[in-house]
Amino acid sequence: MNDTTAHALSASRTLWELADRRARLTPERPVLLQEDRVLTFGGLRDRAERVAAGLYGMGVRPGTVVAWQLPTRIETALLSFALARLGAVQSPVIPFYRDREVGFALRESRAEFFAVPGVWRGHDHTEMARRLGAKGVFEAYDTLPDGDPSILPAPPADGTSVRWIYWTSGTTSDPKGVLHTDRSLIAGGSCLAHALRLTPADVGSMAFPYAHIAGPDYTVLLLLRGFPAVMFEHFALPEALAEYRRHGVTVAGGSTAFYSMFLTEQRKRPGEKVIPSLRLLAGGGAPKPPELYHRVVREMGVQLTHGYGMTEVPMITMGDPEDTADNLATTEGRPPEGMEIRITGGEVRLRGEAVCQGYLDPAQTAAAFDTDGFLRTGDLGHVTDSGHLVLTGRLKDVIIRKGENISAKEIEDLLAAHPAVGDVAVIGLPDADRGELVCAVVERAAGAAELTLPDVTSYLRGQGLSVHKLPERLEVVDALPRNETLRKVLKYRLRERFGTVAGP
Repeated sequence: MNDTTAHALSASRTLWELADRRARLTPERPVLLQEDRVLTFGGLRDRAERVAAGLYGMGVRPGTVVAWQLPTRIETALLSFALARLGAVQSPVIPFYRDREVGFALRESRAEFFAVPGVWRGHDHTEMARRLGAKGVFEAYDTLPDGDPSILPAPPADGTSVRWIYWTSGTTSDPKGVLHTDRSLIAGGSCLAHALRLTPADVGSMAFPYAHIAGPDYTVLLLLRGFPAVMFEHFALPEALAEYRRHGVTVAGGSTAFYSMFLTEQRKRPGEKVIPSLRLLAGGGAPKPPELYHRVVREMGVQLTHGYGMTEVPMITMGDPEDTADNLATTEGRPPEGMEIRITGGEVRLRGEAVCQGYLDPAQTAAAFDTDGFLRTGDLGHVTDSGHLVLTGRLKDVIIRKGENISAKEIEDLLAAHPAVGDVAVIGLPDADRGELVCAVVERAAGAAELTLPDVTSYLRGQGLSVHKLPERLEVVDALPRNETLRKVLKYRLRERFGTVAGP
Protein backbone atom coordinates (compact mmCIF):
# COMPACT_ATOMS: atom_id res chain seq x y z
CA MET A 1 0.00 0.00 0.00
CA ASN A 2 2.80 2.41 0.91
CA ASP A 3 4.65 1.75 -2.36
CA THR A 4 1.45 2.39 -4.31
CA THR A 5 0.80 5.61 -2.40
CA ALA A 6 4.37 6.84 -2.86
CA HIS A 7 4.22 6.10 -6.57
CA ALA A 8 0.97 8.02 -6.94
CA LEU A 9 2.32 10.98 -4.96
CA SER A 10 5.51 11.08 -7.05
CA ALA A 11 3.37 12.07 -10.05
CA SER A 12 2.61 15.42 -8.39
CA ARG A 13 3.37 18.30 -10.75
CA THR A 14 4.69 20.68 -8.10
CA LEU A 15 6.16 20.50 -4.62
CA TRP A 16 3.14 22.33 -3.26
CA GLU A 17 0.79 19.80 -4.84
CA LEU A 18 2.86 17.01 -3.27
CA ALA A 19 2.72 18.65 0.18
CA ASP A 20 -1.03 19.23 -0.13
CA ARG A 21 -1.76 15.66 -1.24
CA ARG A 22 0.29 14.22 1.63
CA ALA A 23 -1.48 16.55 4.11
CA ARG A 24 -4.83 15.23 2.92
CA LEU A 25 -3.69 11.62 3.39
CA THR A 26 -2.05 11.84 6.83
CA PRO A 27 -2.67 15.32 8.31
CA GLU A 28 -1.88 14.35 11.92
CA ARG A 29 1.31 12.40 11.28
CA PRO A 30 4.55 14.23 12.16
CA VAL A 31 6.93 15.30 9.39
CA LEU A 32 9.54 17.42 11.19
CA LEU A 33 10.86 17.03 14.74
CA GLN A 34 13.19 19.49 16.42
CA GLU A 35 13.96 19.30 20.12
CA ASP A 36 10.48 19.40 21.74
CA ARG A 37 8.66 20.73 18.66
CA VAL A 38 6.59 18.67 16.24
CA LEU A 39 5.27 19.77 12.84
CA THR A 40 2.66 17.54 11.21
CA PHE A 41 2.04 17.13 7.49
CA GLY A 42 -1.20 19.05 7.89
CA GLY A 43 0.59 21.73 9.90
CA LEU A 44 3.25 22.06 7.21
CA ARG A 45 0.59 22.82 4.60
CA ASP A 46 -1.59 25.08 6.76
CA ARG A 47 1.19 27.12 8.35
CA ALA A 48 3.06 27.46 5.05
CA GLU A 49 -0.09 28.94 3.49
CA ARG A 50 -0.22 31.59 6.20
CA VAL A 51 3.45 32.39 5.66
CA ALA A 52 2.79 32.57 1.93
CA ALA A 53 0.04 35.11 2.60
CA GLY A 54 2.43 37.16 4.70
CA LEU A 55 5.03 37.07 1.93
CA TYR A 56 2.37 38.03 -0.60
CA GLY A 57 1.56 41.05 1.55
CA MET A 58 5.26 42.02 1.40
CA GLY A 59 5.15 41.97 -2.41
CA VAL A 60 6.36 38.46 -3.23
CA ARG A 61 4.60 37.22 -6.36
CA PRO A 62 4.89 34.19 -8.69
CA GLY A 63 8.30 34.42 -10.31
CA THR A 64 9.76 36.79 -7.69
CA VAL A 65 13.35 35.76 -6.85
CA VAL A 66 13.75 35.26 -3.10
CA ALA A 67 17.14 34.28 -1.67
CA TRP A 68 17.33 32.77 1.80
CA GLN A 69 20.29 31.95 4.01
CA LEU A 70 18.80 30.07 6.93
CA PRO A 71 19.82 27.21 9.23
CA THR A 72 18.18 23.80 9.37
CA ARG A 73 15.02 24.70 11.25
CA ILE A 74 11.30 24.00 11.05
CA GLU A 75 10.81 27.68 10.18
CA THR A 76 13.14 27.32 7.20
CA ALA A 77 11.05 24.48 5.79
CA LEU A 78 7.88 26.51 6.33
CA LEU A 79 9.34 29.51 4.50
CA SER A 80 10.52 27.35 1.62
CA PHE A 81 7.12 25.69 1.19
CA ALA A 82 5.43 29.07 1.45
CA LEU A 83 7.54 30.26 -1.47
CA ALA A 84 6.66 27.05 -3.34
CA ARG A 85 2.97 27.81 -2.70
CA LEU A 86 3.43 31.22 -4.32
CA GLY A 87 5.45 29.92 -7.26
CA ALA A 88 8.37 32.21 -6.38
CA VAL A 89 11.91 31.45 -7.52
CA GLN A 90 14.00 30.36 -4.53
CA SER A 91 17.75 30.80 -4.17
CA PRO A 92 18.88 28.92 -1.04
CA VAL A 93 22.33 29.90 0.27
CA ILE A 94 24.33 27.73 2.69
CA PRO A 95 24.30 29.53 6.08
CA PHE A 96 28.08 29.18 6.54
CA TYR A 97 28.83 31.25 3.42
CA ARG A 98 30.11 34.77 3.91
CA ASP A 99 30.47 38.01 1.92
CA ARG A 100 32.16 36.65 -1.20
CA GLU A 101 29.80 33.73 -1.88
CA VAL A 102 26.65 35.47 -0.59
CA GLY A 103 27.33 38.64 -2.56
CA PHE A 104 27.92 36.60 -5.71
CA ALA A 105 24.66 34.65 -5.24
CA LEU A 106 22.62 37.80 -4.64
CA ARG A 107 24.05 39.58 -7.68
CA GLU A 108 23.80 36.66 -10.08
CA SER A 109 20.26 35.63 -9.04
CA ARG A 110 19.06 39.27 -8.95
CA ALA A 111 17.23 38.47 -5.73
CA GLU A 112 14.45 40.92 -4.86
CA PHE A 113 14.14 39.69 -1.27
CA PHE A 114 16.65 38.09 1.12
CA ALA A 115 15.65 36.14 4.26
CA VAL A 116 18.31 35.86 6.98
CA PRO A 117 18.40 34.50 10.55
CA GLY A 118 19.69 37.69 12.19
CA VAL A 119 22.65 36.92 14.44
CA TRP A 120 23.32 33.20 14.14
CA ARG A 121 26.25 31.38 15.73
CA GLY A 122 28.03 34.65 16.37
CA HIS A 123 27.65 36.06 12.84
CA ASP A 124 25.36 39.01 12.07
CA HIS A 125 23.68 37.96 8.82
CA THR A 126 21.44 41.04 8.77
CA GLU A 127 24.40 43.39 8.93
CA MET A 128 26.19 41.39 6.23
CA ALA A 129 23.12 41.55 3.98
CA ARG A 130 22.91 45.31 4.33
CA ARG A 131 26.66 45.65 3.79
CA LEU A 132 26.24 43.76 0.54
CA GLY A 133 23.39 46.00 -0.58
CA ALA A 134 20.82 43.19 -0.57
CA LYS A 135 17.24 44.10 -1.44
CA GLY A 136 14.18 43.31 0.68
CA VAL A 137 16.11 41.99 3.69
CA PHE A 138 13.95 40.39 6.39
CA GLU A 139 14.68 38.12 9.32
CA ALA A 140 13.08 34.66 9.39
CA TYR A 141 14.22 32.69 12.41
CA ASP A 142 11.63 32.39 15.19
CA THR A 143 9.13 34.72 13.51
CA LEU A 144 7.84 34.39 9.95
CA PRO A 145 5.57 36.62 7.85
CA ASP A 146 1.90 35.84 8.48
CA GLY A 147 -1.34 36.58 6.67
CA ASP A 148 -4.80 35.41 5.65
CA PRO A 149 -4.53 32.67 2.95
CA SER A 150 -7.77 33.94 1.35
CA ILE A 151 -5.73 36.66 -0.40
CA LEU A 152 -3.52 34.16 -2.21
CA PRO A 153 -3.71 33.47 -5.94
CA ALA A 154 -4.11 29.89 -7.15
CA PRO A 155 -1.11 27.60 -6.50
CA PRO A 156 1.28 27.08 -9.42
CA ALA A 157 0.25 24.25 -11.74
CA ASP A 158 3.40 24.03 -13.86
CA GLY A 159 6.17 21.91 -12.40
CA THR A 160 8.66 22.33 -15.24
CA SER A 161 9.40 26.06 -14.88
CA VAL A 162 12.66 27.00 -13.18
CA ARG A 163 11.83 27.86 -9.57
CA TRP A 164 15.08 26.97 -7.80
CA ILE A 165 18.62 28.33 -8.05
CA TYR A 166 21.09 26.20 -6.12
CA TRP A 167 24.76 27.01 -5.81
CA THR A 168 27.70 24.69 -6.39
CA SER A 169 30.33 24.75 -3.69
CA GLY A 170 32.64 27.14 -5.52
CA THR A 171 35.74 25.43 -4.11
CA THR A 172 37.95 26.36 -7.05
CA SER A 173 36.21 29.41 -8.53
CA ASP A 174 32.98 31.37 -8.27
CA PRO A 175 29.99 29.09 -7.55
CA LYS A 176 27.64 28.24 -10.39
CA GLY A 177 23.90 28.88 -10.17
CA VAL A 178 22.16 25.57 -10.92
CA LEU A 179 18.60 25.79 -12.28
CA HIS A 180 16.03 23.30 -11.00
CA THR A 181 12.30 22.77 -11.36
CA ASP A 182 9.84 21.28 -8.91
CA ARG A 183 9.70 18.19 -11.08
CA SER A 184 13.48 17.68 -11.11
CA LEU A 185 13.52 17.85 -7.30
CA ILE A 186 10.57 15.46 -7.00
CA ALA A 187 12.30 13.05 -9.39
CA GLY A 188 15.46 13.12 -7.26
CA GLY A 189 13.56 12.46 -4.04
CA SER A 190 11.59 9.68 -5.72
CA CYS A 191 14.82 7.89 -6.56
CA LEU A 192 15.82 8.02 -2.90
CA ALA A 193 12.39 6.83 -1.76
CA HIS A 194 12.37 3.91 -4.19
CA ALA A 195 15.86 2.71 -3.28
CA LEU A 196 15.79 2.91 0.53
CA ARG A 197 12.51 1.01 1.05
CA LEU A 198 11.54 3.15 4.06
CA THR A 199 8.10 3.00 5.70
CA PRO A 200 5.89 5.25 7.87
CA ALA A 201 7.39 3.47 10.90
CA ASP A 202 10.83 4.95 10.20
CA VAL A 203 12.33 8.11 11.70
CA GLY A 204 14.92 9.94 9.64
CA SER A 205 17.31 12.79 10.33
CA MET A 206 18.60 15.96 8.67
CA ALA A 207 22.12 16.61 9.91
CA PHE A 208 23.04 18.65 6.82
CA PRO A 209 22.13 22.23 5.82
CA TYR A 210 18.53 22.45 4.62
CA ALA A 211 19.79 24.97 2.05
CA HIS A 212 21.82 22.19 0.40
CA ILE A 213 20.28 20.33 -2.55
CA ALA A 214 19.82 17.43 -0.09
CA GLY A 215 17.18 19.52 1.72
CA PRO A 216 14.37 19.18 -0.85
CA ASP A 217 15.66 15.75 -1.85
CA TYR A 218 15.10 14.44 1.67
CA THR A 219 11.88 16.38 2.22
CA VAL A 220 10.37 14.83 -0.91
CA LEU A 221 11.30 11.43 0.56
CA LEU A 222 9.37 12.29 3.75
CA LEU A 223 6.33 13.43 1.78
CA LEU A 224 6.32 10.33 -0.41
CA ARG A 225 6.79 7.80 2.39
CA GLY A 226 4.93 9.60 5.19
CA PHE A 227 7.49 9.45 7.99
CA PRO A 228 9.22 12.18 10.05
CA ALA A 229 12.80 13.40 10.35
CA VAL A 230 14.69 15.04 13.19
CA MET A 231 16.23 18.40 12.22
CA PHE A 232 19.61 19.47 13.60
CA GLU A 233 20.30 23.18 13.48
CA HIS A 234 23.92 22.49 14.42
CA PHE A 235 25.19 18.95 14.07
CA ALA A 236 28.10 17.71 16.17
CA LEU A 237 28.92 14.40 17.77
CA PRO A 238 28.67 13.21 20.47
CA GLU A 239 26.33 16.11 21.43
CA ALA A 240 23.66 15.15 18.88
CA LEU A 241 23.41 11.54 20.03
CA ALA A 242 20.84 12.36 22.74
CA GLU A 243 18.39 13.65 20.09
CA TYR A 244 18.88 10.55 17.93
CA ARG A 245 18.08 8.35 20.90
CA ARG A 246 15.19 10.48 22.19
CA HIS A 247 13.35 10.42 18.88
CA GLY A 248 14.23 6.81 18.04
CA VAL A 249 15.96 7.60 14.76
CA THR A 250 16.10 4.53 12.49
CA VAL A 251 17.84 6.10 9.47
CA ALA A 252 20.81 8.46 9.71
CA GLY A 253 23.74 9.55 7.58
CA GLY A 254 24.61 12.37 5.22
CA SER A 255 27.90 11.50 3.56
CA THR A 256 31.09 9.49 4.02
CA ALA A 257 32.38 11.81 6.74
CA PHE A 258 29.16 11.29 8.73
CA TYR A 259 29.58 7.50 8.58
CA SER A 260 33.08 7.87 9.99
CA MET A 261 31.84 10.17 12.77
CA PHE A 262 29.16 7.68 13.86
CA LEU A 263 31.72 4.86 13.70
CA THR A 264 34.09 6.83 15.94
CA GLU A 265 31.32 7.19 18.54
CA GLN A 266 30.47 3.50 18.29
CA ARG A 267 34.08 2.57 19.01
CA LYS A 268 33.87 4.38 22.32
CA ARG A 269 31.33 1.78 23.52
CA PRO A 270 31.94 -1.53 21.71
CA GLY A 271 29.23 -4.09 22.22
CA GLU A 272 26.57 -1.44 22.91
CA LYS A 273 24.72 0.18 20.00
CA VAL A 274 25.44 3.89 20.07
CA ILE A 275 21.90 4.59 18.73
CA PRO A 276 19.75 1.58 19.76
CA SER A 277 16.97 2.25 17.21
CA LEU A 278 19.32 2.79 14.24
CA ARG A 279 19.12 0.23 11.45
CA LEU A 280 20.44 2.10 8.40
CA LEU A 281 23.05 4.66 7.46
CA ALA A 282 22.49 6.25 4.06
CA GLY A 283 23.97 9.14 2.15
CA GLY A 284 26.16 10.26 -0.71
CA GLY A 285 27.99 13.35 -1.89
CA ALA A 286 31.53 11.98 -1.52
CA PRO A 287 33.44 8.77 -2.37
CA LYS A 288 33.00 5.85 0.04
CA PRO A 289 35.94 3.46 0.55
CA PRO A 290 34.74 -0.17 0.51
CA GLU A 291 36.48 -0.85 3.81
CA LEU A 292 34.40 1.85 5.51
CA TYR A 293 31.24 -0.01 4.48
CA HIS A 294 32.50 -3.24 6.04
CA ARG A 295 33.61 -1.51 9.25
CA VAL A 296 30.21 0.17 9.72
CA VAL A 297 28.25 -3.03 9.15
CA ARG A 298 30.56 -5.09 11.34
CA GLU A 299 31.02 -2.69 14.26
CA MET A 300 27.73 -0.77 14.31
CA GLY A 301 25.45 -3.65 13.39
CA VAL A 302 23.52 -1.60 10.82
CA GLN A 303 23.22 -1.59 7.04
CA LEU A 304 24.90 1.13 4.96
CA THR A 305 23.68 2.26 1.56
CA HIS A 306 25.57 4.88 -0.39
CA GLY A 307 24.43 6.85 -3.41
CA TYR A 308 25.60 9.27 -6.05
CA GLY A 309 24.26 12.76 -6.53
CA MET A 310 25.34 16.33 -7.13
CA THR A 311 23.85 19.81 -7.10
CA GLU A 312 22.99 19.41 -10.78
CA VAL A 313 21.29 16.02 -10.24
CA PRO A 314 20.23 15.52 -6.60
CA MET A 315 19.98 11.74 -6.88
CA ILE A 316 21.48 9.66 -9.67
CA THR A 317 21.91 6.22 -8.15
CA MET A 318 21.34 4.76 -4.68
CA GLY A 319 22.26 1.53 -2.97
CA ASP A 320 19.44 -0.87 -2.09
CA PRO A 321 19.52 -2.18 1.52
CA GLU A 322 18.66 -5.64 0.19
CA ASP A 323 21.52 -5.72 -2.32
CA THR A 324 24.64 -7.86 -1.90
CA ALA A 325 27.42 -6.75 0.43
CA ASP A 326 29.84 -6.60 -2.49
CA ASN A 327 27.60 -4.26 -4.49
CA LEU A 328 26.92 -2.06 -1.46
CA ALA A 329 30.64 -1.83 -0.67
CA THR A 330 32.04 -1.27 -4.14
CA THR A 331 29.32 0.51 -6.17
CA GLU A 332 27.06 3.57 -5.94
CA GLY A 333 23.93 1.50 -6.53
CA ARG A 334 21.64 1.51 -9.55
CA PRO A 335 19.78 4.36 -11.23
CA PRO A 336 15.99 4.55 -11.05
CA GLU A 337 13.76 4.16 -14.06
CA GLY A 338 14.08 7.25 -16.20
CA MET A 339 17.71 8.04 -15.36
CA GLU A 340 19.94 7.37 -18.36
CA ILE A 341 23.64 6.84 -17.75
CA ARG A 342 26.08 6.93 -20.64
CA ILE A 343 29.82 6.38 -20.32
CA THR A 344 31.73 8.43 -22.89
CA GLY A 345 35.51 8.31 -22.83
CA GLY A 346 35.28 6.98 -19.29
CA GLU A 347 33.14 9.98 -18.17
CA VAL A 348 29.72 9.48 -16.60
CA ARG A 349 27.04 11.43 -18.46
CA LEU A 350 23.40 11.75 -17.46
CA ARG A 351 19.99 12.43 -18.94
CA GLY A 352 16.62 12.30 -17.17
CA GLU A 353 13.95 14.25 -15.31
CA ALA A 354 16.12 14.77 -12.21
CA VAL A 355 18.82 16.54 -14.25
CA CYS A 356 18.90 20.33 -13.85
CA GLN A 357 17.91 22.72 -16.63
CA GLY A 358 21.44 24.12 -16.79
CA TYR A 359 23.06 27.16 -15.20
CA LEU A 360 22.33 30.86 -14.83
CA ASP A 361 25.23 31.49 -17.23
CA PRO A 362 24.18 30.24 -20.72
CA ALA A 363 27.84 29.64 -21.64
CA GLN A 364 28.20 27.25 -18.70
CA THR A 365 25.03 25.44 -19.80
CA ALA A 366 26.33 25.03 -23.34
CA ALA A 367 29.62 23.59 -22.05
CA ALA A 368 27.94 21.21 -19.60
CA PHE A 369 25.69 19.27 -22.01
CA ASP A 370 26.73 17.22 -25.03
CA THR A 371 24.93 17.22 -28.37
CA ASP A 372 22.55 14.46 -27.22
CA GLY A 373 21.48 16.41 -24.15
CA PHE A 374 23.52 14.40 -21.63
CA LEU A 375 25.06 16.28 -18.70
CA ARG A 376 28.82 15.93 -18.44
CA THR A 377 29.49 15.12 -14.78
CA GLY A 378 33.28 15.20 -14.76
CA ASP A 379 33.19 11.87 -12.91
CA LEU A 380 34.87 8.71 -14.23
CA GLY A 381 33.25 5.32 -13.92
CA HIS A 382 31.64 2.29 -15.52
CA VAL A 383 28.38 0.35 -15.29
CA THR A 384 28.54 -3.33 -14.31
CA ASP A 385 26.62 -6.14 -16.00
CA SER A 386 24.07 -5.93 -13.15
CA GLY A 387 23.47 -2.24 -13.84
CA HIS A 388 25.39 -0.89 -10.84
CA LEU A 389 27.48 2.24 -11.25
CA VAL A 390 31.11 2.17 -10.14
CA LEU A 391 32.89 5.52 -9.81
CA THR A 392 36.65 5.46 -10.30
CA GLY A 393 37.55 9.13 -9.82
CA ARG A 394 37.24 12.60 -11.25
CA LEU A 395 38.50 13.80 -14.62
CA LYS A 396 40.31 16.55 -12.71
CA ASP A 397 41.47 14.05 -10.09
CA VAL A 398 43.54 11.90 -12.44
CA ILE A 399 47.24 12.23 -11.64
CA ILE A 400 49.45 12.16 -14.73
CA ARG A 401 52.90 10.91 -13.75
CA LYS A 402 55.42 10.48 -16.58
CA GLY A 403 52.54 10.26 -19.04
CA GLU A 404 50.72 7.51 -17.08
CA ASN A 405 47.21 8.16 -15.70
CA ILE A 406 46.82 7.31 -12.01
CA SER A 407 43.48 7.23 -10.18
CA ALA A 408 43.62 9.01 -6.83
CA LYS A 409 40.53 7.09 -5.68
CA GLU A 410 42.18 3.70 -6.22
CA ILE A 411 44.99 4.63 -3.83
CA GLU A 412 42.60 6.26 -1.35
CA ASP A 413 40.42 3.15 -1.18
CA LEU A 414 43.45 0.97 -0.42
CA LEU A 415 44.88 3.32 2.21
CA ALA A 416 41.48 3.68 3.91
CA ALA A 417 41.86 0.06 5.04
CA HIS A 418 45.22 0.73 6.77
CA PRO A 419 44.70 0.51 10.56
CA ALA A 420 46.70 3.70 11.19
CA VAL A 421 44.72 5.77 8.67
CA GLY A 422 41.67 7.67 9.87
CA ASP A 423 41.04 9.40 6.54
CA VAL A 424 43.07 10.10 3.43
CA ALA A 425 43.17 12.26 0.32
CA VAL A 426 45.54 11.54 -2.57
CA ILE A 427 46.53 14.45 -4.79
CA GLY A 428 48.85 15.16 -7.68
CA LEU A 429 51.50 17.81 -7.09
CA PRO A 430 53.58 19.57 -9.75
CA ASP A 431 56.99 18.01 -10.33
CA ALA A 432 59.67 19.26 -12.70
CA ASP A 433 60.77 15.79 -13.83
CA ARG A 434 57.61 13.71 -13.70
CA GLY A 435 54.95 16.32 -14.45
CA GLU A 436 53.09 15.31 -11.30
CA LEU A 437 54.00 13.24 -8.26
CA VAL A 438 51.63 11.24 -6.07
CA CYS A 439 51.10 12.70 -2.59
CA ALA A 440 49.06 10.98 0.14
CA VAL A 441 47.66 13.34 2.80
CA VAL A 442 46.58 11.37 5.85
CA GLU A 443 44.62 11.92 9.03
CA ARG A 444 46.01 9.42 11.51
CA ALA A 445 43.48 7.19 13.26
CA ALA A 446 42.93 7.90 16.95
CA GLY A 447 45.67 6.29 19.03
CA ALA A 448 47.56 5.05 15.97
CA ALA A 449 51.36 4.90 15.82
CA GLU A 450 53.35 7.34 13.69
CA LEU A 451 53.02 6.70 9.97
CA THR A 452 55.93 7.03 7.54
CA LEU A 453 56.22 6.99 3.75
CA PRO A 454 58.01 3.58 3.79
CA ASP A 455 55.11 2.23 5.90
CA VAL A 456 52.62 3.47 3.33
CA THR A 457 54.45 2.23 0.24
CA SER A 458 55.16 -1.16 1.83
CA TYR A 459 51.49 -1.55 2.71
CA LEU A 460 50.35 -0.58 -0.79
CA ARG A 461 52.84 -2.98 -2.39
CA GLY A 462 51.35 -5.71 -0.19
CA GLN A 463 47.91 -4.79 -1.52
CA GLY A 464 49.13 -5.31 -5.09
CA LEU A 465 49.32 -1.65 -6.18
CA SER A 466 51.52 -1.11 -9.22
CA VAL A 467 54.90 0.44 -8.45
CA HIS A 468 54.32 3.47 -10.69
CA LYS A 469 51.26 4.41 -8.62
CA LEU A 470 52.99 4.41 -5.23
CA PRO A 471 52.99 7.75 -3.37
CA GLU A 472 56.27 9.60 -3.47
CA ARG A 473 55.28 11.96 -0.70
CA LEU A 474 53.36 11.60 2.55
CA GLU A 475 51.86 14.41 4.60
CA VAL A 476 50.23 13.73 7.96
CA VAL A 477 47.70 16.37 9.10
CA ASP A 478 45.54 16.80 12.19
CA ALA A 479 42.42 17.18 10.03
CA LEU A 480 41.71 17.25 6.31
CA PRO A 481 40.04 20.49 5.14
CA ARG A 482 36.33 20.01 4.48
CA ASN A 483 33.35 22.03 3.36
CA GLU A 484 30.52 22.81 5.75
CA THR A 485 27.74 20.97 3.91
CA LEU A 486 28.44 17.26 3.50
CA ARG A 487 31.98 17.48 4.92
CA LYS A 488 33.59 16.79 1.54
CA VAL A 489 37.40 17.02 1.48
CA LEU A 490 38.64 20.19 -0.25
CA LYS A 491 41.56 18.92 -2.29
CA TYR A 492 42.29 22.31 -3.78
CA ARG A 493 43.35 23.51 -0.33
CA LEU A 494 45.75 20.58 -0.03
CA ARG A 495 47.21 21.39 -3.44
CA GLU A 496 47.63 25.01 -2.39
CA ARG A 497 49.31 24.01 0.86
CA PHE A 498 51.66 21.33 -0.45
CA GLY A 499 51.95 22.23 -4.14
CA THR A 500 55.44 23.65 -4.50
CA VAL A 501 57.27 22.49 -7.62
CA ALA A 502 59.93 19.87 -6.84
CA GLY A 503 63.01 19.18 -8.89
CA PRO A 504 66.39 20.71 -9.78
